[in-house]
Amino acid sequence: MDEPRSRRERPAKDPLTRRGIVAAAVDVMRAEGLDRVTMRRLAKELDTGPASLYVYFRNTAQLHAAVLDELLGAVDLSPVDADGDWRERLEAVLASYTLVLFEYPSLAQSAVTARPTGANYLRLVESVLALLDEGDVPPRQASWGLDLLLQLATSTAAEHAGGDDPEAWDAVAAALRAVKPETHPRIAALGEDLLSGAGPDRTSWGVRVLINGVLATPRPEGERA
Repeated sequence: MDEPRSRRERPAKDPLTRRGIVAAAVDVMRAEGLDRVTMRRLAKELDTGPASLYVYFRNTAQLHAAVLDELLGAVDLSPVDADGDWRERLEAVLASYTLVLFEYPSLAQSAVTARPTGANYLRLVESVLALLDEGDVPPRQASWGLDLLLQLATSTAAEHAGGDDPEAWDAVAAALRAVKPETHPRIAALGEDLLSGAGPDRTSWGVRVLINGVLATPRPEGERA
């Protein structure tokens, strides 16, 4: 009969670190999805107790925000220092951000409400602001415009996070085509144009609309605190 092994003979575990916890969370998310990234699941992965993780993260939402920030390191920020029109370079940065979220569907949906605060998020924010500054966008408009631009990119990725359902889109198309001019004259007049355009083209157009709007729309005077 085997004798029980002394705890002293077991190899020492690596000490817990914030970086190590986030790395483990990213691995779990890639393998099992973001909904499996919980304190309990990570504690099992790291051979520790859930209470140990709360030293580093207040709750699961904060952990998910840290995972998002880690993956934002893949966003291509090289357009910031490239040549060419600042609008096109800003669009390229936002497109790269959207593609990163597209790669992780569950994360894209979480990103709508996540509040990352790490180095990669701050680099993304600084890059967007640098391009807005290059375009002579007034600072007060840039500070609010930043939020709108990131929201558009995030919501675009979240909307398509689960993949487009052809049956759902067919149902929408059928409903629009079935309207009668007598009751819905504007829908009937626009017809197929309401359904036109590839996703990337619509997103690109949306970014340009926001950029132009941020440039042309001053902040309200006497705004509430």
